[in-house]
Amino acid sequence: MAVGYSMAVNEQRLTRHEQLLLDGIESALNQDRALVRSMRRARKPRSVWLSLSVALLAVASVFLVVTGIRTQDPAVICAFAVLWPLTMLQGFRLLCRWTEVRGGRTVARPPS
Repeated sequence: MAVGYSMAVNEQRLTRHEQLLLDGIESALNQDRALVRSMRRARKPRSVWLSLSVALLAVASVFLVVTGIRTQDPAVICAFAVLWPLTMLQGFRLLCRWTEVRGGRTVARPPS
């Protein structure tokens, strides 16, 4: 992936030898899977959608369980039975995101 970086001061292009060295460095870095994965992760904007979905699913689950207990309606209980595992799955994903390991150490991040 030859980019042809130029110097900011006097706008000189890289020599062919420098460009080949740069391409070699880039290809060596691209072969490091852990580095590529962490660079990809760093580029992704942190989204609040996961936090929002967990909050909404939790509210809906609590509503359904309370309604199911009070009315004993099988449809409401079944709806809760379907929604609760999804709530737990999304909650687990959110917990994993908050405590993800970066560079060999655990980085606890506040909720985003």
